[in-house]
Amino acid sequence: MSFRRSIESQLLVWKESKNRKPLIIRGARQVGKTTVIKTFSKEYDYAIMLNLEKPTDKAYFENFNNVQKLLEALLLINNIPSSAISQTLLFIDEIQESPKAIGMLRYFFEEIAALHVICAGSLLEFAIKNVTNFPVGRVAFLYLYPFNFQEYLVAHKKHLVLEKLKIVPVSEIAHSALMDSFHRYAIIGGMPEIIKTDIELQQITDLSIIYESIWETYKNDVEKYTKNDTDRKIIKHIVNSAALFIEKRVIFQGFGNSNYKSREVGEAFRALDAAKVIQIIYPTTDTQPPLKSDLKKSPKLQFLDTGLVNYALGIQSEMLSMTDLSSAFRGAIIPHLVIQELISLHVGKSQKPNFWVREKLQSSAEVDFLFAYKNIAIPIEIKSGTTGSLKSLHQFIEATDHPYAIRMYGGSFSIESTITPNKKPYLLMNLPYYLTTMLPEYVEWFVKNHTL
Repeated sequence: MSFRRSIESQLLVWKESKNRKPLIIRGARQVGKTTVIKTFSKEYDYAIMLNLEKPTDKAYFENFNNVQKLLEALLLINNIPSSAISQTLLFIDEIQESPKAIGMLRYFFEEIAALHVICAGSLLEFAIKNVTNFPVGRVAFLYLYPFNFQEYLVAHKKHLVLEKLKIVPVSEIAHSALMDSFHRYAIIGGMPEIIKTDIELQQITDLSIIYESIWETYKNDVEKYTKNDTDRKIIKHIVNSAALFIEKRVIFQGFGNSNYKSREVGEAFRALDAAKVIQIIYPTTDTQPPLKSDLKKSPKLQFLDTGLVNYALGIQSEMLSMTDLSSAFRGAIIPHLVIQELISLHVGKSQKPNFWVREKLQSSAEVDFLFAYKNIAIPIEIKSGTTGSLKSLHQFIEATDHPYAIRMYGGSFSIESTITPNKKPYLLMNLPYYLTTMLPEYVEWFVKNHTL
C-alpha cells in the first residue's frame, strides 16, 4: 500500500526544470523518503535504484572516480541504452553511507546533466561533516516530514472531505466531518507505517510495536554519531524523557532532573535536532519581519511526530475517550500538532516557526507563534477549547502597527472585530485546528479581504 504525498508535485517541477540539479531528499528515518521516490520513478522509462547500505551498491562509488565510467557500468548492469539517459532516474538511497558518493554529485551535475539524479538519506547532517568537497550550489534539496492532515485524508481516501478543507473559507457543514478525521489523526500521528497499519487493522493497540520500533531506531541512529558513552547516555535520557516537557520552555542545565551540564545537554539536543527527531524551537522578540531567533532565550521542544509523543506519554487510550482533545496532556498536544503541521508546509527548505516573547518585569508575554506575511507578522494563539485569555496576543497587537490576529481553537471558523484592553481595535480570525495546513491561504484571504 502506497500513498500520494504532497512533495510529489515539487518532484514533477524538478523533473521538468531546465537547470535541474541532483536532488537530495532530507528528513528523519521512516517518514517515507524511499517510498516516495520509488513511486515517483514510475514517471521515467528507466530507473536505477541503489541502496548504499548494501555493500554491492556502495562499491560502485568506492571503485570508480569518474562518473562517466560509473554511469556506463550502471547502464550496462541494468540493461539501459546510453541513448535513454534523459529518460532515466538514478536513485541513490542511504547516501549518508558514502561521503564519496555525496562529493561526486557535483560531477553528475557538471558532466551528465541529462541524467536525473535523486538521493535520500537519514542523518545527512552528520555525514556532510565528513565530505571535504560538498557540492555547494550544485545540488538541490527537498524536505519530507510525517504525513500532515491533508496527506492523512488522501491516505484514507476521504477526497470529498479534503475538497471541503481546501475551500476558503471552510463551510460550517464540513466542520463536523473535518473535526472527526482530525481527532483520529491527532491521536495516532503521521508516521507512514502507523497510518498504513491503522487503515488495515483500525486498532491502536496494534500500533504499539511500531511506535516502539521507531523510537529504538532513532536512538540507535543518533548514538552512532556520539563521541563517547556519556554522550550516548544523554541522548537516551533526552529521548526517554523529553516528551514530558513539550508544554513549556526548557533549560538545558540539569534537563529532566539529571546532573548533566548545559553544554552536554545542548550538544545532545543539537544532534537530535540535526536528525530531525526533536527540534529546538527558539523565540523571537521581533514584531515585524524578518523574524530572528533569539538563541540566548529558553527554547521549546518539537518532536518529529505527535503520535510518537502520545505513545511516549501513554495517553492514547485516554485520548480515544475524549470528545475534545484540547485538554489532552494539560493542553499541550494540540499546540504541538499545530506546529508539526506548520513545519510540514516547508518542503523546499528547513524552516521552524518562532514563538514570540516579551520578558519584562510586570509585563511578560508569550504568543504561540508568528506568521510572516509580506511586511507584517501576524500573532497566532493556539487555545484550549473555544474560550481562553488572549492577554499575550493583545500585548503583541498593541506593539505592532497592523490589526490582524488569529486564534486556532476547537470551534468553528469565524472573524470578529474586537478591541484590546487598551482599546486598540483589531480583527481576530478564529480557525479550527484542522485548517493549519491551509494557514497561508487563510492569511492571504484574511488580509486582502478584511480591514477595520
